[in-house]
Amino acid sequence: MVTFLPSRPGRLADVPSFDRAIGGAESNVACGLAAAGHAVRWVSRVGADGFGDHLVETVGGYGVDTSAVGRDPSRPTGVYFRTAGDRATDAHEVAYYRAGSAASAMSVENVDLSAVRAGRVLHLSGITAALSHDCLGLLRELTAPRAGRPVVSFDVNHRAGLWRDAEGPRVLLELARQADIVFVGEDEAEEAWGVTGGPAAIRAVLPEPSVLVVKQGGKGATALVSGAGGRGLGAQFPAPLGRFRSPQGETPPSSTFVPALSVDVVATTGAGDAFAAGFLSASLRELPLRDRLRHGHLWAAAALTAPGDLAAPPARAHADRLAAVGDDTWGTLRLGPGWTQADRAPEEVSTP
Repeated sequence: MVTFLPSRPGRLADVPSFDRAIGGAESNVACGLAAAGHAVRWVSRVGADGFGDHLVETVGGYGVDTSAVGRDPSRPTGVYFRTAGDRATDAHEVAYYRAGSAASAMSVENVDLSAVRAGRVLHLSGITAALSHDCLGLLRELTAPRAGRPVVSFDVNHRAGLWRDAEGPRVLLELARQADIVFVGEDEAEEAWGVTGGPAAIRAVLPEPSVLVVKQGGKGATALVSGAGGRGLGAQFPAPLGRFRSPQGETPPSSTFVPALSVDVVATTGAGDAFAAGFLSASLRELPLRDRLRHGHLWAAAALTAPGDLAAPPARAHADRLAAVGDDTWGTLRLGPGWTQADRAPEEVSTP
């Protein structure tokens, strides 16, 4: 979607002007991965309008292949407006205008499935599943087990207001159970499925994915890795991705927790997408599991310290240095606005 960011704090009714940007869970992940040097294709549909032109050109400007993006002559490109306040506060407002949009009409029939399945990893979001019955049918097709399927990454992204009925939580659980890598917040697991008790309890209702990443807000994140290779489909599907090793070379435990960083937050929107992109980037590089989580936190910190939905990730060498620090140093890092441009040694960006 095209995103309109307020020129100043206040109610939507009071904000006089907005700055245009782009947003959307999957496109945020695509842009972040491409900016980090990965080969990425974004497959979607936009309107045959100026906003569609802006989306395609801007996403393409990050280095993303947009050749498989369809243009719909009869439906508009979705847009949304939001306030500058933190999403966690009662003052935060979001106004979505995507009912009947080109993206909401995506289906098995009008999306290039071969282009979608051509990569090593296919990243999907529960938000798309909520947009229409056709979109849900598309996600069911893409998550269905089949020989040669890419590694499927699925961000649950439960948004209660998007679902037309009470079936949303059940559908999200169904899709997540078909994926190889799943991202879910501890809070959204409770809201959607009534699951409390932390990562182990969430794993009990999601035993199938090879990798389950439970985001625990300001506390940190836990990755739970299946010792049986996930869904029990054997060698048809690659382990997502590579062999998991600790920084010392040993096989890590089935559950690995990494605390979150201290961050001077500018805006929270897009942080979950950035975390997923950072974890996937490190997974494509087959880094140790701890470092995959650390890269997720670092990329999320880049989004948290920027005003828009989409922030450039830290340079790879910079992030690698920070991800490699000892546990004590990791616990003292504090990152503020502009930290991704300060390509310095770890001790120079850490404060007690």
